[in-house]
Amino acid sequence: MIDFLDVYKGYGGETIFAGAGFRANAGDRIGIVGPNGAGKSTLFGLLTGEITPDRGTIALPKDVRIGYLHQQLPASEQAGRSLLDFTADAIPELARMAEELHELEQRLHTEMPDAVTRDAILERHGRLQSALEQLGGYRLRPEAEAALCNLGFRAEELERPLSSFSGGWQMRAALARVLIARPDLLLLDEPSNYLDIPAVEYLCRALQGFKGTLLLISHDRFLLRKLTTITLEVNGGTITRYPGDYDFYREERENRRRVLEAAKRNSDRKKEHLERVIDRFRAKSSKAAQAKSWQKALDRMEEVVLPDELGFSGAIRFPEPPPCGTPVAEMEHVTFSYPGRAPLLRDVSWRIENGDKIALVGFNGTGKSTLLKLLVGKLKPDSGRISFGHHVNLGYQAQEFSDILVPEQSVFDTVRAALPPGASQANLMNVLGSFGFSGEATEKRCAVLSGGEKIRLCFARIFVNPPNLLVLDEPTTHLDIRARELLQTAIRQYAGTVCVVSHDIEFVRQVATTIVAMEEEGPRKYFGGYDYYLEKSQALRQIAVEETPRRESAGDLAKERRRERARRRAALSGEKRRAEKAVADLEARLETLEKHQAELVSLLSGEGKVDFAELNRELASVQQAMEQTMTEWEKAASELEEILRENARIHEDQ
Repeated sequence: MIDFLDVYKGYGGETIFAGAGFRANAGDRIGIVGPNGAGKSTLFGLLTGEITPDRGTIALPKDVRIGYLHQQLPASEQAGRSLLDFTADAIPELARMAEELHELEQRLHTEMPDAVTRDAILERHGRLQSALEQLGGYRLRPEAEAALCNLGFRAEELERPLSSFSGGWQMRAALARVLIARPDLLLLDEPSNYLDIPAVEYLCRALQGFKGTLLLISHDRFLLRKLTTITLEVNGGTITRYPGDYDFYREERENRRRVLEAAKRNSDRKKEHLERVIDRFRAKSSKAAQAKSWQKALDRMEEVVLPDELGFSGAIRFPEPPPCGTPVAEMEHVTFSYPGRAPLLRDVSWRIENGDKIALVGFNGTGKSTLLKLLVGKLKPDSGRISFGHHVNLGYQAQEFSDILVPEQSVFDTVRAALPPGASQANLMNVLGSFGFSGEATEKRCAVLSGGEKIRLCFARIFVNPPNLLVLDEPTTHLDIRARELLQTAIRQYAGTVCVVSHDIEFVRQVATTIVAMEEEGPRKYFGGYDYYLEKSQALRQIAVEETPRRESAGDLAKERRRERARRRAALSGEKRRAEKAVADLEARLETLEKHQAELVSLLSGEGKVDFAELNRELASVQQAMEQTMTEWEKAASELEEILRENARIHEDQ
């Protein structure tokens, strides 16, 4: 499927790939990992042809259909289209096929071509029609609607201009678009970056059913474990293949490292021994020849190179929190709305106990971050009250963590500025060291820090005055896999109370002992981890479905009926268009055959010199084709009639 052979690529003197290579077979499911900046996205650009290699060969099958999700949506894709139109336009060649089909039909109607030309046109028309159906030309719009709704869009938003959505929501639309295209080769670059947990779960389900070849760049361990069976590590200019999922890769990489470390120790000992012997006997004439031989052996010894550490390799250690009372915090009948909007949170009551590790989950826009901002006082409730226990000290990490860092300030000065007035600086270096900053790293300016370094610095700012209630909004953003694992370990070992919002399912699974789900009726608390929440929420949804007829009000039932009618109409729309197209095509074919039959009859009844035997054979062939076409038309017309009747029944079902 893919041959990536001895590829070299560099930018401005920096080498990205130096003789890198791998092979991917049809149907492979490959996870691509490596430190930020190692060349993972460059790899995708080379595969799609957007980037040209300096040297080497990149071979893909002819006519392979590639679906590529970039990390950002190009501005040219946003102009002048609705959300649904953009998403449904998932296979560009379909538009060209439809245009050519229309041109062929026009030729048949207007040009009256001869038999040979007509047959060629009909043959081409049939091939195009078959290809269009095979690519899914009639399924894309309803599938686009379903995918968008599963990724968190509301039905009433589908006709809004794509440009009216934020960048994160535009990327969701791009993801839906590439998923419904069902390409032969699917390249996904950090697809979960802008997704909440329900959307990540949907993405996982959608990709588990994907039949083509998948290459996935991700820091999301949940997706890597669920979806991949091969791992490629991009690092140090090379690509290393591991024949297993992410867990296999981590274990095998560590095994390889231990073997190489042992080999390096043996090699270094041998080199030291040879160097001592050479130095000892070089000056002795009787040993000079032997010393030269030893020197040659030393020169021939290859250096054993250990693989680079991936990502942040230090530790993250949270200081011991000061004691406090219980409950730690309590919300009572809190209602909140943004100006000019309906209430986002209504009559919310929520109690946080000392030592809780709480994760808030739910679709974007349901109020997770708003609830945290109310808790820490960044927002004020419209009504209700929020209170805290005795000696509670808050530590808050916002999504926009980088906004609080002064670009020209050093790491040391940034943390020192967060000290309480009059506090001692004696422990400052210990705190910095706990978050991976020591030596010269403490003098780095904030402007040159990586995303992972910035978030670690923000944690250091919090813990110079150790909190006992830690509130974290998307803390894993910009962290590589290693840093995420270290952070989740630190949170598990932390004796204080934690409230966190994160779209990283594995992170939530590892740290949360309680889940608060943002549901339509308000926050619902589940007294268990993420897997417990999945089990219980599914059971509750099933009970709700079974009890709906008995307990819903007339207004709720009417609303549900309207939703159901909309779903049924959406499901029928694609079938209706397909049936109408089939009927129209068959009617056009019948009209063409009837005209040809009339021409043949005219020739047979004329007085000129004609080959009656040949004309009769052609006439019989045309009549047979007409009978076959009429049979197909009757079947297609019956299907269309049934679809129209069903559509009418939906509208009548008030």
